[in-house]
Amino acid sequence: MTGSVVAGFDGSPQSSVAAYWAAREADLRAVPLRLVHVQEPSAPGHVFRAPDGPCRRPAQHLLAQEADELRRAFPAVDISVRSVDGRPTDVLSESAAGSDMIVLGSRGLGPVMGFVLGSVSMAVMGAVNCPVVSVRAKNDAPAGRRDEAPCGDLTVGVDVRQHCEALLGFAFDEAERRGCGIRFLSAWALPPLVGYGAAYDPRVHAQLEMSAKASLDDVLLPWKKRYPDVRTAAQASVGHAAAQLVDCGREAGLTVVGRRVRDSSLGTRIGPVAHAVLHHARTPVVVVPLT
Repeated sequence: MTGSVVAGFDGSPQSSVAAYWAAREADLRAVPLRLVHVQEPSAPGHVFRAPDGPCRRPAQHLLAQEADELRRAFPAVDISVRSVDGRPTDVLSESAAGSDMIVLGSRGLGPVMGFVLGSVSMAVMGAVNCPVVSVRAKNDAPAGRRDEAPCGDLTVGVDVRQHCEALLGFAFDEAERRGCGIRFLSAWALPPLVGYGAAYDPRVHAQLEMSAKASLDDVLLPWKKRYPDVRTAAQASVGHAAAQLVDCGREAGLTVVGRRVRDSSLGTRIGPVAHAVLHHARTPVVVVPLT
């Protein structure tokens, strides 16, 4: 396999946890790991500092220290580092080009690469063509990060109305690599024409769920044939997709969602389901661009 895993690193505990997760993923994939640190200009018109200037040395030291620690933990992984001045979104997006994935750290609604969730991370997700992984640090990170071993099945949200080949390809490939199963979830809201009385009729629910489950099974069938050793379970139900994904993914090793890029006057958007899952899921979340 060619490619690499890229991880953003800013010296924070959450970015250290993300770097460790990325190194373990690179080890699983047998690809190199690239750690990227970005120093943003402090003001408009700011002159970028020299690569070996005094303001850069602490960051370079932390980056080198992190890389050395990861090399000891994963001796088979080729680990390189890059520390540059620039705009984080631009540098991270450029660094992700041609990679298998880019990994960013997060802590709830707190910093991601030094910015609040919804800024740099969301911009990177909307700009790159590879999966973006958001890894949430626990309160005791980084000391407890080695307890963050890949365990549990994958939870994958599927919208059967969308082209989801890239999403399913990532999920099945990742499950096969980890030796785990996949739980697929397809959720939808009741059609507007369904009245309140009918909405509570169990016969209506049963008919809708049966139809949705059949559609989901049809989408999964060729992938199940291609990956016969991967255990799968599929669920289709009425409700809010993001809430169900968060609830079902509590014990998962990874939650996987797709995103459609929507350009607007307010900037690039990734969709409400992916946005909500990223903010509320307790497990690492992979956002896969849908083509």
